[in-house]
Amino acid sequence: MSHNGLKNTESAGANTVNCAASSKTALFILAITYWLYFGQLGVLVPYLGIFLDGRGFSSAEIGELFAVITLARILGPGLWAGVADKTGNAIGVMRLGCFLTALTFSSVLYFTSFWGLTLAFGLMMMFWTAVLPQLEVITMNSVANTNTTYGQIRLWGSVGFICLTVGVGKALDIFSTDTPVHASIFVLALLFISTLFIRAPKESAPESSAVGSIWKFAKQKPFAVFIFASACLQISFGAYYGFFALYMRDLEYSGQETGIFIALGVLAEVGIFLIARRLISQFGVWNLLFLSIALTGLRWYVMAAFADFFMVIVLSQLIHALSFGLTHAVSVHFIHQFLPKAYHSRGQAVYISVAFGLGGAFGNYMAGQQWQQGTNAYETFVTAAVFAAIGALSLLICSRKEMESAKAA
Repeated sequence: MSHNGLKNTESAGANTVNCAASSKTALFILAITYWLYFGQLGVLVPYLGIFLDGRGFSSAEIGELFAVITLARILGPGLWAGVADKTGNAIGVMRLGCFLTALTFSSVLYFTSFWGLTLAFGLMMMFWTAVLPQLEVITMNSVANTNTTYGQIRLWGSVGFICLTVGVGKALDIFSTDTPVHASIFVLALLFISTLFIRAPKESAPESSAVGSIWKFAKQKPFAVFIFASACLQISFGAYYGFFALYMRDLEYSGQETGIFIALGVLAEVGIFLIARRLISQFGVWNLLFLSIALTGLRWYVMAAFADFFMVIVLSQLIHALSFGLTHAVSVHFIHQFLPKAYHSRGQAVYISVAFGLGGAFGNYMAGQQWQQGTNAYETFVTAAVFAAIGALSLLICSRKEMESAKAA
């Protein structure tokens, strides 16, 4: 071999090593970003009800506030995803969303009235919706040509949720009910910083096929059934997201025990994310969605009827691996498989807007009206079980074959 040939071979080998190291660094930063993103949810989602209760709001007001701020998830994702798809700058949209979220959320410390807090949380949620759809797309593209799976990166979000849920739960036993807000501001600042280090894979310019509305794909039966079932699932989560921590407190569980219960559910997600791709390959989208949503209905029923028993809470929380973890992994996979590449961000946005936004807002409002300071806890969770059952049964409208082999036309 000539001297130049040897030199070129060595140079190629060095470039391969550098690319591998760069890829590992990029995936590591994505894992940290997921840790912080879902860690923030681990601070706010379980304990926002306790924060609002500490501010003197009734359960009806808490449900209404949850519903109003959740409505921001209807318009926000589509707006931001449209910008990301048309400009090809998903990472810029994500960074802007993180910065504005941290900025607007800080104003929560200065508001005390219902509408003041609603405005602060509503603006925060509007900007918050810019983050996850872009992060999901960047991650799916980043792992495409590696041995790392989406689930292996996403599971770090669950780890972050666990760590901060348990930590803040313990802190609530020591400090005031404002603790979740102070912790959230700190985590949001770190989240913005982490996005500054993300380097997204180079993408080609938006395809001409991206011209047109996402709704021409969304109205097709497989996608429409998927969205309806997902919305019913999120409606059923209204009681859990809004009142689980208050429910546990009323049943005389400590803040630390509540944090552990919540963390246990998320810990189960970690195991699911590790094997999600294998499960999807083996059992398919339809089967996994049906099983997960049906068992979620069972979860809410046992929560309604047997929450006095410690082990019932433990077992119901383990089902969270299916209620959220597996359904989310399957949903991301389905959207990525069903829609053309140029519509991935907008597909994620429709999913978040309709299921989490519209479904979540309705579920939160309905749970708040039913809860009545905990006196109707049984009825509220039974209602949640009914909506989960409707979501599971709605999948029967679309055959397994239609959903498994579906590709938007």
